[in-house]
Amino acid sequence: MRLRSWFAVIAVSFLFWVSTWVFSPAALALIQIKLSDLSYRECPPELAQGIVSAGGRSSAAKCFLVSGKAENKSGKTVVNADIFGRIYDANNNPIFQNRNRLGSIEEVPPGLSDFEIRITVAASQPTPLQLKQFKASGFTGRVRR
Repeated sequence: MRLRSWFAVIAVSFLFWVSTWVFSPAALALIQIKLSDLSYRECPPELAQGIVSAGGRSSAAKCFLVSGKAENKSGKTVVNADIFGRIYDANNNPIFQNRNRLGSIEEVPPGLSDFEIRITVAASQPTPLQLKQFKASGFTGRVRR
């Protein structure tokens, strides 16, 4: 009788674990999105106003729109794809110290599509900017944020 009870407890625990795994957002597969044809341009005047603050100090900022192509080979729509990459100024100094998540794309349909994100850069950093190691990843379903 005891053996059957233990077997039942183990079986129920296993089924609970499996159902939690299968139906949880964590079970969704991470989809890699290739980013290419990267470019940037200054923001239009209505988006360009702003400041950058760090450590309690504020300084003038420049606004840029980074755009390119996103290639989703999964065959499924990816939502909230995080964009990662490195951006350097004309002197090879990093624009975002200790940070490589640059933004997100709300929805990436299967195939090739355009994307655009807004970045704010300290006005003291010289252009042209260098866009390197850009990639994105996301899930085919909503993940709690």
